[in-house]
Amino acid sequence: MIPNPFVSSPFRARRAAGTLALAVLIAVSAGCGGASGPGKDATAQAAIPVEVAPASHQAVTANYSGTATLEAVGEAQVVAKTSGIILKLMVEEGMRVEKGQLLAQLDDDAVRNKLAQASATLKKAEAAFDKSEKGIAKSLIPRSDYDRDKFDLETQRAVVEGAKIELAYTRILAPISGVIAKRSVKVGNLVTVNQMLFQIVDMEPLQAVLNVPERDLGTLKSGQPVHLRVDALPDQNFEGSVARIAPVVDAASGTFRATCEFRDATKTLKPGMFGRIDVVYDQRHDALVVPRSALVEEDGESAVFVIEPAPPKKADDKDKSKGKSGEAVAAEKKPDAPLFVAKRRVVKTGYAENDRVEVRDGLKDGERVITIGRNAVRDGTEVTVLTPPPAQAQAAQVLAKAPESGS
Repeated sequence: MIPNPFVSSPFRARRAAGTLALAVLIAVSAGCGGASGPGKDATAQAAIPVEVAPASHQAVTANYSGTATLEAVGEAQVVAKTSGIILKLMVEEGMRVEKGQLLAQLDDDAVRNKLAQASATLKKAEAAFDKSEKGIAKSLIPRSDYDRDKFDLETQRAVVEGAKIELAYTRILAPISGVIAKRSVKVGNLVTVNQMLFQIVDMEPLQAVLNVPERDLGTLKSGQPVHLRVDALPDQNFEGSVARIAPVVDAASGTFRATCEFRDATKTLKPGMFGRIDVVYDQRHDALVVPRSALVEEDGESAVFVIEPAPPKKADDKDKSKGKSGEAVAAEKKPDAPLFVAKRRVVKTGYAENDRVEVRDGLKDGERVITIGRNAVRDGTEVTVLTPPPAQAQAAQVLAKAPESGS
């Protein structure tokens, strides 16, 4: 089935109907501009049909947008510190573990035997040193024998401590708290020193790093709120904040690092997700805004076309010669829709959010600006405000609700 783009939504249907009516009126105006029939006003026929929108006070926010990948703040690769065969696995992928929790148990028989031998030798060394200590006190043995027995005792104590550490290594413990993201071994596997066994990821919090152009270095600050939308969850919005701003600018790219932090109590966000981040650095609760489509950028200036009522027309000499009064001629020449004049107005813009732009100077609340048809007008051009007929709007709604068809 081939989708029909003109009926994909009520907005597109109404938009298509309005644009079609606008095109028809422009064509009629162009066709009738050369000559006017009896009882018709050529000036009114030549007026450009446009759509307008009023300037109004609304809340608008200023933000910087960028894309980044979520990363876990805490992440650890759990490796084997001794070799051995895995006897037990206590955890699985997806399980939450705490720091110091037992993850796996290696075969420790050989290590325990080694510790027992070292402990027996230590006892022998302790007995020899005890005898030497008594002998040196009574000057019965040379000092060299005493020093030798003392050195042997300290060495054997170190051997015992080493055996205890090696025995402890047969118990694989979690170095951090988090979630088991990956298990790389099975029961019965022979593991070697430094072999990766588990990957633990701490989901709280998650961070994302934005590479921001240096021109915004004075705009972004720590603690500013941020909004995140990820591709995997397009209908959800996640809140966070700027954790820190890098104190230096990368000379090669001309950017600095802004680290954003997110704490998701629902645990919906996952490390590795890609999304768009909006850093809100200012907000105006009562700003004068207009649609972005009303702006005209020319010669380095921002301008809009404001509509004003057209001045009344005077009856010409030809009509007067026919014996008609000025009032009769004016009534005969009255157009179907009221005439307006487009006036170009230079404005000073501020923040932009989605399809709205703040106007800080040059416009008043309630003034109507041209949004569709502005490219066809100039300063002083006569225009008529296009209003879709009720029947046309109703037809657009019916089309929008109709099921898609195709072959």
